[in-house]
Amino acid sequence: MKLKETPLKDCYIIEPTIYEDDRGYFFEKFNEKKFEELTGLNGHFVQDNISRSGYGVLRGLHLQKGENAQAKLVSCLEGKVFDVAVDLRKDSPTFGKWFGIELTDENKLQLYVPRGFGHGFSVLSEKATFAYKCDNFYSKESEGSVLWNDTDLKIDWQLPEEDVQLSEKDKLSPTFKDGNF
Repeated sequence: MKLKETPLKDCYIIEPTIYEDDRGYFFEKFNEKKFEELTGLNGHFVQDNISRSGYGVLRGLHLQKGENAQAKLVSCLEGKVFDVAVDLRKDSPTFGKWFGIELTDENKLQLYVPRGFGHGFSVLSEKATFAYKCDNFYSKESEGSVLWNDTDLKIDWQLPEEDVQLSEKDKLSPTFKDGNF
């Protein structure tokens, strides 16, 4: 397992060591001890979530606030997504900055998204199955969001705007300036 830094403080790309032969491949998707050694962060995750979406679906930008904040370790199990993390920690040197990366079933990369970040992804393939490991339990009362096409953040979701499919809730998310985080 290799750790790569992103331009955002505390946000990391995790590249697994993959063993391939004519039968297929094997890799260790997560190892708490190695994760903690590489990052210096708590690698204890308590909830796993899976979503399946079609081309053009955009999920985000979401976060959990306060004592229910969640760090996430995310990956794409099938297909291809453009994954985005936004630093919403007001005291962070990278506050208001975003980072995006293509996660695919082929590259097997994972992105560690710390607590206090907004997170979302857009589906670039016909279908995508997406996995989230969370270090805290979900709480509806602690939900927060930021509008996906916020004019201050200027996120390039790698999709034509006319192809974007949103939930009703995501269409109504507040802007970055409204600070719902």
